[in-house]
Amino acid sequence: MKLTQEEKDILNGSQGETMAKIMKTVVDFGDVFGAKKLVPITHASHFVTSFGIGLLKPLFRTMDEIISAGIKTKEPFTVDPRPIDYKNVKCGLLNKLIFSKIMYKEQKRYEEQLKKIGLKDEKGFTCTSYFEEVGNLPKYGDILGWAESSAVVYANSVIGARCNRNSGMLDLFSAIIGKVPEFGLLTDEGRKADWIIDIQTSKLPEAQILGSAIGLKVMEDVPYIKGLDKFLGTELNDDVKSYLKDFGAASASNGSVALYHVGGLTPEAKEQGKKLIKKDAKVYTITDKELDRVYKSYPILWKNLNAKPKLCFIGCPHLSMSQLKVWATNIINNLKINNRKKVTVRTILTTSPQIADEFRNTELYKKLQKTGVKVSSICPLMYTNNPIAGSKPIITSSNKLRTYSSSRFYKNDDILRIITGGNK
Repeated sequence: MKLTQEEKDILNGSQGETMAKIMKTVVDFGDVFGAKKLVPITHASHFVTSFGIGLLKPLFRTMDEIISAGIKTKEPFTVDPRPIDYKNVKCGLLNKLIFSKIMYKEQKRYEEQLKKIGLKDEKGFTCTSYFEEVGNLPKYGDILGWAESSAVVYANSVIGARCNRNSGMLDLFSAIIGKVPEFGLLTDEGRKADWIIDIQTSKLPEAQILGSAIGLKVMEDVPYIKGLDKFLGTELNDDVKSYLKDFGAASASNGSVALYHVGGLTPEAKEQGKKLIKKDAKVYTITDKELDRVYKSYPILWKNLNAKPKLCFIGCPHLSMSQLKVWATNIINNLKINNRKKVTVRTILTTSPQIADEFRNTELYKKLQKTGVKVSSICPLMYTNNPIAGSKPIITSSNKLRTYSSSRFYKNDDILRIITGGNK
């Protein structure tokens, strides 16, 4: 990799041993992927590590070393959601002891470390940092150093920023030196599509299942999706962006998609059209039948397949304000239709702290409270990814949560029916 004189000086210790090690790590990472140089990050960072897991001792030691050296990130950063929220997501005594004394026993310590190196604020914990309410929204063409898969794919695809799918700690180191290696999705060639996804469904596909189907097929490649704009239109309004958020998260978790293009809709597709498609691109046709096949292929990991669900998580990634209002309204209305006052399954709607605060000041939230539904900014994935919580029959409308836990996936309409006591 060709380095500037300043970068060479840092590598040789001009800013201390710790900065030299950070620079060396980023440079070595770039060398592995054939990067020719480092390029400046042009927007604030977002970190994927938000949890104080006791076993991550190297992480805490590294953070202490960074703090001792007086080093901070170039810009204030946001970070993924907290793994616990005892107020809104209650758990049994045994589960709470495991969380506080074993799994996340270093949570308080780690959050203090994050504050010392540049955490944006106390509410900077969400996987959807790009929501306007959160305030870490990149713009078209920005160079990022993020690692959270659902945020990376959204920033690349919906916003048109440029970011590789980095690993945890690489996002931290890049934020400190303010640069990332230039390769992959940071290059024009790396953003071209390897696949053409031909949508031939009778109606708008469920975002989570469509993302899953594409992710499972293309894996880490870049898909160009044609035919979806006939359902979504050509404007990125709140509803469309929410759809693409969930679609992208499913493609990133069920596969490793970090960038997709939607013909006639996403920024680069509108700007460049079919010029984004490689000449040897493969074709994958999506029909109603194909989506049904993918949906029916999901394994059910519950010990008792006929168990009644004990918990429902909606919002992984975190819900947008428009999604939160739609879910709240639908839950309230369906309970009324089914002559019920309370949900039949303990239900948690998750969203960013900023949106949660704003929503709690609405009349709709007051009505929702009466149904027993809770609003939280927890990370459902980190809450369920353990033997105690994972052993419970949990349902979700998130394909990401299904992939990384034993939670059972249902379509949105089915989730709504189950939690409001409706009939099939």
